[in-house]
Amino acid sequence: MIQLSEATALARRICDNVELALHGKTESIERAVETLLAGGHLLLEDVPGVGKTTLANALSRSIDGAFQRIQFTSDLLPSDILGASMPDFQNGQPTGGFRFQPGPIFASVVLADEINRANPKTQSALLEAMSEGSVTIDGVTHALPDPFFVIATQNPSDQYGTHPLPESQLDRFMTRIQIGYPDLSSELAVLRDDPFRTQLPGLEAVAHLDDLRDMQACVQKVKIPDSILNYLLTIVEHTRQHPTISLGVSTRGALALRHAAQAHALMDGRDYCVPDDVRDIASDVFAHRIITNNGGGLTRGPEEAMWVLREILDQVPIPL
Repeated sequence: MIQLSEATALARRICDNVELALHGKTESIERAVETLLAGGHLLLEDVPGVGKTTLANALSRSIDGAFQRIQFTSDLLPSDILGASMPDFQNGQPTGGFRFQPGPIFASVVLADEINRANPKTQSALLEAMSEGSVTIDGVTHALPDPFFVIATQNPSDQYGTHPLPESQLDRFMTRIQIGYPDLSSELAVLRDDPFRTQLPGLEAVAHLDDLRDMQACVQKVKIPDSILNYLLTIVEHTRQHPTISLGVSTRGALALRHAAQAHALMDGRDYCVPDDVRDIASDVFAHRIITNNGGGLTRGPEEAMWVLREILDQVPIPL
């Protein structure tokens, strides 16, 4: 078992490694690594072409584990993701039995690219996998690799050919982040160096799966006192009572923020949480879980959710 200082140093190496392929997005990379260390799943939402898939690819390459990319399309079926029972053959002859053929979901890191281009039935194929680390086919439950990490990308919901993710699916993502356009100097470096072609293909792993398991175990040992837990729950309660929020944060969401705060503390080299660990990441963990009531209509836009959450964070007293 590695020590906390070693886990922090290794997490920083992963961040630095990813940044070789994605310039100028340090905060987004750190949030992605924190999600991985906390044992959650990550949703990347932004316009096409700003580096969502690059971030997912670079992070997966930085970890020495099996990687699968699933391109979500309108005709994708659940069996294309999970696998299916196939007729069994021996020496070219059918045996009369069936064997399970695993789908691409059976990997340590799964990139669900453009997840909201698939229909809701196909999207729901990920629910059991993301929640329980297993899939059930024909009444038989199959365990997924440990660790198991889903990175999903989605385009804005107002773009052509997209299907909104249902609430139950969104609630299984620990964090949702937007990468955004790079600043001028970073974009100049991208144009000059073209890291997608020059750096990403040769990116080497800086952590093994055993290291990752040890790092996740270190996160679970980060102390979070009752004063911080009460602070966290007060924020959650405000989302359930706020007049402009129609759907507040679930208990799963509260647990997600607790684990994400522990990972945030570890990234900062601490074995204990402080209020800023909750405040710094609350919007990324909660914004996609709430539905706001804007002028009589229900909305789930990130801008409205972020605005309401900032208001709540300003209202809730910070424990001393």
